[in-house]
Amino acid sequence: MTSSPTIRNAPDNMCPIATEYTTMLTGDWRALRPVVDRDRCVKCATCWLYCPVQCVVERPAWFDFNYDTCKGCGICAEECPHRAIAMVEEAEG
Repeated sequence: MTSSPTIRNAPDNMCPIATEYTTMLTGDWRALRPVVDRDRCVKCATCWLYCPVQCVVERPAWFDFNYDTCKGCGICAEECPHRAIAMVEEAEG
């Protein structure tokens, strides 16, 4: 068994480096959210390809979004060649 490296002048309660990865839920502060028009989505995966936080989720007939991690940046809507994604205000239903 190998021992963990010692970091000098580090607090005793410092988290170990690179030992555990936790997904950060960033979706609670977004102002806009992407909404898919299912009639226009041809499942080309452009939104999936360009999403910087990988929040695009594949469904049987279209792509959807994990709103827990979506930041609302709008890159998916901007890059969609079929204009199947609209950015709507978070308060709208």
